[in-house]
Amino acid sequence: MEVEAVSQTTSPSTHKPYGVAAVARVWEIPRSTIYAKKKRSSSTATPPAKRGPKTNYSDADLTDLIRQEIAASPFHGEGHRKIWARLRIQDIRTSQRRVLRLMRESQLLAPSRLPHAPKNEHTGQIITNRPNQVWGTDGTATVTVKEGKVTVFAAIDHGSADCVGIHATKRATRFEALEPIRQGVREHFGGFRPKAATGLTLRHDHGTQYMSFDFQDEISFLGINSSPSFIRQPEGNGCIERFFRTLKEQLLWVRHFESLEDLQQALLEFKETYNRRWLIGRLGYKSPQQARQDLLAEKIAA
Repeated sequence: MEVEAVSQTTSPSTHKPYGVAAVARVWEIPRSTIYAKKKRSSSTATPPAKRGPKTNYSDADLTDLIRQEIAASPFHGEGHRKIWARLRIQDIRTSQRRVLRLMRESQLLAPSRLPHAPKNEHTGQIITNRPNQVWGTDGTATVTVKEGKVTVFAAIDHGSADCVGIHATKRATRFEALEPIRQGVREHFGGFRPKAATGLTLRHDHGTQYMSFDFQDEISFLGINSSPSFIRQPEGNGCIERFFRTLKEQLLWVRHFESLEDLQQALLEFKETYNRRWLIGRLGYKSPQQARQDLLAEKIAA
């Protein structure tokens, strides 16, 4: 029962209303609370406007800019953080939470979300502070119309996250697995020669291609140290695994390829687009190419 109603009730002994003070004292409620609640319920004033500085863009204007950014991006399914970062690159300042809210209200978020992975016990550090310290390599499967199932081999830098080499082949042999490494050595170490990549470590799994004598002998010829990941701990080769997820979501799962040549051409084009325009959160939303340049500049300055 409300305090107001009780206070107006007539006492059977005094034949007078109890009054607000008596009811508040018995119920142990401050009278100020009763009067404040009464004032709020009877007030017809408009609710106060949102405090803080006013933004340059209304919700409708910012939503239109978000749609334009999504349409202009060469990638699929980017989340609100990368859209926010791309807006900042164009000097459109807003908050991540606001971009998330507007994308959710306009149904612009990615259509599906994978469940969170179970907690793992991997506590090591595989990210490096400089490029050309550790590369990761692995292979993944895809298909073409003419050749059927084919394999894509790639290599990624653990520091700058750029793709240093990529190659598609019908036969996933140890010699084909070496091709991304050869590409990266030629581009980043000035040529293919003995001990050209001295000091570089190559992270790979225990696949037969990578553990074979021919593969190990050639990377040793280049001066590369072999670093197999721990058995049943794919996190140790997580950089290349994360790149393959991007490759599949942005290329392999959204396009059909007539032949192996078509696939190889598309892979080379994707490598260039990825290195120049894909944004990496852990690198401050820089592209891999920009991150490599900045890290190398820091190394020279140091």
